[in-house]
Amino acid sequence: MPIYKLKYFASRGRAEPSRLVFAAAGVEYEDIRFEPEQWQSEKESASASEKYPFGQMPVLEADGEVIAQSQAIARYLANEFGLAGKTNLDKAKIDMVVDALEDIAKDIIEMWYLHGGDEARKAEAKEKCLTKTIPTIFSALEKMLTSNNGGDGFFVGNSLTLADLAFTAHTDHHIDLLEEEATLAAFPKLTALRERVREQPNIKKWIEARPKTEW
Repeated sequence: MPIYKLKYFASRGRAEPSRLVFAAAGVEYEDIRFEPEQWQSEKESASASEKYPFGQMPVLEADGEVIAQSQAIARYLANEFGLAGKTNLDKAKIDMVVDALEDIAKDIIEMWYLHGGDEARKAEAKEKCLTKTIPTIFSALEKMLTSNNGGDGFFVGNSLTLADLAFTAHTDHHIDLLEEEATLAAFPKLTALRERVREQPNIKKWIEARPKTEW
């Protein structure tokens, strides 16, 4: 088994899907977290271009090999640990879920970072996210989930995959940043899926033990 090191900020954010993959698989890794000032110093170091190919986090080291980009990391780990589906069609369906969630993440980034200092524009972006982006995508995801064994299992196949883990990580993040749970509650199958995933023994253990962060 390779020695894994996952590097990110002291938050859940874009590293949490990968952390949930590690937890679900029961695989040990070093969870390295940087405070903003530590990260500034780290990315200005002489070896930064080798350790952080795109000048950003998260990055994963697997026996010294560096993998960057959050989605690439999560997919690599899911494939390594048997959480990426059994067929190419399964993998495509998992990618559908993950990529749809990324569309929500882009809207949240626009709201939180691009308009963070402009309260009027931030409120407008939040309203768009809550009334258009999330309901549209959650509606599609609810239909997709329901089409698989009535929606009482998982997004793809009959077992846990990256799709379910990414959905759980992203919805936790959305709820915390948007301070809004009602949007998810409008989709009962998705709500129940999130609870099923959070009650998986390894996932529950991780959620209870992980560092407490705002997001």
